[in-house]
Amino acid sequence: MELYPIFLSLKDKKCLVVGGGKVAERKVKALARCGAKIHLISPQLTIALQNMAERGLILYRCGYYQTGDLENTFLVISATNNDAVNHAVAGDCMKRNIMVNVVDDPPRCNFFVPSVVHRGSLKLAISTGGRSPRLAKIIRRKLEQEFGPAFTEFNDFLGTVRRQVQEQVVDPVRREQILMNLVDETTYTLVKQGDLEQAKERVVNVCHFDRCQS
Repeated sequence: MELYPIFLSLKDKKCLVVGGGKVAERKVKALARCGAKIHLISPQLTIALQNMAERGLILYRCGYYQTGDLENTFLVISATNNDAVNHAVAGDCMKRNIMVNVVDDPPRCNFFVPSVVHRGSLKLAISTGGRSPRLAKIIRRKLEQEFGPAFTEFNDFLGTVRRQVQEQVVDPVRREQILMNLVDETTYTLVKQGDLEQAKERVVNVCHFDRCQS
């Protein structure tokens, strides 16, 4: 069965992480980047997680998972080295229709965390449906080379231009035509080569703000 690809807004959503080791640390840091309200349950923590707890970046309870920890929870990641705990977390979440990912245990997941290339607001996500995380990592490295740091600035620039077009161009047909033509293969190649200024110039030339306002 196919998986439905989706990007979730986790800002201010309660996300529970069960476990306090290195894997849990990676998961917590990824959730923190998304503005989630992170609750962490574990009898022990890595130094980095302890620092985050002390700084108030995560809500930490020292102890073991309990079903009550799921109250008002939007998403759960179980990253312990105890199969019994991981199985209990998965079962409780499935009964409550809560999104749950048990690390390295695909049958007990109802969502998978993809391997991601981060370029600011541009995200490239790769998933093998839990079948081969190693393959996903190899593909991610290839994409990191293909989509260099220049795409971070360029994507933000496009967002600004898009807002300007939506605000300034009243005619919906004209507006749609401009938005459809903001980027082409040549512009993409320029960004890939690191020639941001020329790429931006091509985008601006499509707009002609002084002539397309109405």
